[in-house]
Amino acid sequence: MPTNIRFLGHAAFEITVSGSILLVDPFIEGNPKSPLSSEEDITEADIILVTHDHYDHGFEDAIKIAKRTGATIVAVAELVRAFKEDGLKNVIPGNLGGMVSVGYFKITFFPAVHSSNVGSPCGFIVHHPDFSFYHAGDTAFFGDMACLADEKLDLALLPIGSTYTMDINAAAKAVELIRPKTVIPMHYDTFPAIKADPEEFRSLVDDPAKVVILAPGESVSL
Repeated sequence: MPTNIRFLGHAAFEITVSGSILLVDPFIEGNPKSPLSSEEDITEADIILVTHDHYDHGFEDAIKIAKRTGATIVAVAELVRAFKEDGLKNVIPGNLGGMVSVGYFKITFFPAVHSSNVGSPCGFIVHHPDFSFYHAGDTAFFGDMACLADEKLDLALLPIGSTYTMDINAAAKAVELIRPKTVIPMHYDTFPAIKADPEEFRSLVDDPAKVVILAPGESVSL
């Protein structure tokens, strides 16, 4: 069964693997690039991954979606405490370098070179018997990304917008280190400060990685 990746704008994705629906950084409310009118348009979710608590990465939307769908939230321990304060019980904490299991999914907390208000920002490496992917969250380029080549990832989701994350050139270098089969750029053009051309990014990425550029609301099956 192919995996479906739907881009929800900015750094938000809906990824369906073997019938399970994962949301990553579901920034819907206040997202000028969201294809959804509100977070209530998301009626099903099994797992929600939140990389950090900046407003544009869906912390508040994740709470609403989880309460409505019963989804399991995975986040760093300090964020999980905040989720519990909002009455959520189906939450799993972790921290950098750690791995947790949710059903058939093994989810590893990978460092992100960024900032946050609560806890440490992170990316996620997600392994399922049928598919594997890395969502970098917000991060600068750093050399330890090279260890991700051993993960043999099907997909990498990388920010390219600069200002708050790595830029196009750094993201292309990250692809060289990570060596995923497919890469999808994210975290660009949502706001003027992160304007970037994904086609320029594509031009800088060498084989074997395939660059797929999605407009908000578009999907691809891998």
